[in-house]
Amino acid sequence: MTGSGLRQVVVAGGTGLVGRHLVPALLRAGARVTVLTRRPGPAAGLPDGVRTCGWSQLAEALAGADAVVNLCGEPVAGARWSPARKRRLETSRLDPTGQLVAALARPGGPRVLLNASAVGLYGPRDQVPVTEATAPGRDFLAGLCQRWEAAGARAEGHGVRVVALRLGVVLARDGGALPRMALPVRLGLGCRLGHGRQGLSWIHVDDLVAMILQALVDPDWRGPVNATAPQPVSSAAFTRALAGRLHWPVLPVPAWITAPALRLLLGEMGRAMLLEGAYVLPARATRLGFRWRFPDLDSALADLL
Repeated sequence: MTGSGLRQVVVAGGTGLVGRHLVPALLRAGARVTVLTRRPGPAAGLPDGVRTCGWSQLAEALAGADAVVNLCGEPVAGARWSPARKRRLETSRLDPTGQLVAALARPGGPRVLLNASAVGLYGPRDQVPVTEATAPGRDFLAGLCQRWEAAGARAEGHGVRVVALRLGVVLARDGGALPRMALPVRLGLGCRLGHGRQGLSWIHVDDLVAMILQALVDPDWRGPVNATAPQPVSSAAFTRALAGRLHWPVLPVPAWITAPALRLLLGEMGRAMLLEGAYVLPARATRLGFRWRFPDLDSALADLL
């Protein structure tokens, strides 16, 4: 075993935003890393020393591994949620998770599964903070997250410790939400979205990676854990902080203009991702002793921008 307790880790979906930060961190921790991807080989764009395997090589990839990190899934905010798009969002999560759980039933395989989920499980909430003890919501995204977590939890029946990491909005300079949110501000078009009071629960990508590493080696981490910073903010406060960091004003566009425009342009996805939200607190991570490098938005944006 390495000093970190990590020896060999399989990352499913390791070429996405989180995977691109997690894989080098695992290598630095002394682990050997195998990435499961639909595009194995040099095309995956991974660091030297990382083995890539296609899904047809799943059994080979898991052989000798200690843990699996499942980050599979098409981006939820990538396009309007048409019926076909919803099916792709489901199958891109549920199918690979089912394959992993079935493979983990074999004796001698990894005994830890960290399965990504999202704070969208809680659905839209008012300004009352929510924790892991809060009941799930009832919209499409909440149902998708519940099915995703349930699929991963079946590995517990094979003696696997399962952590369902409910990700907030991941802030990184090289992809994800932050560059897309910063672009209109840089163009002088930043404005409040809807009434602006909806919660925006976020986490700096470096803190997320550190949380994953801790969850992989600490046996007390199991079940649902909110992967968010301890200080969620309103959507309007996020826009103000972003505009302040970029030295641009926020346009005083009223909600009766922005809300219908987003619904018209983006449909259900725009409403769920931009006009609704929740103030999600990382209660379990706090109790488990996790320490954030970037607990507040100002420190996170100062580092990333």
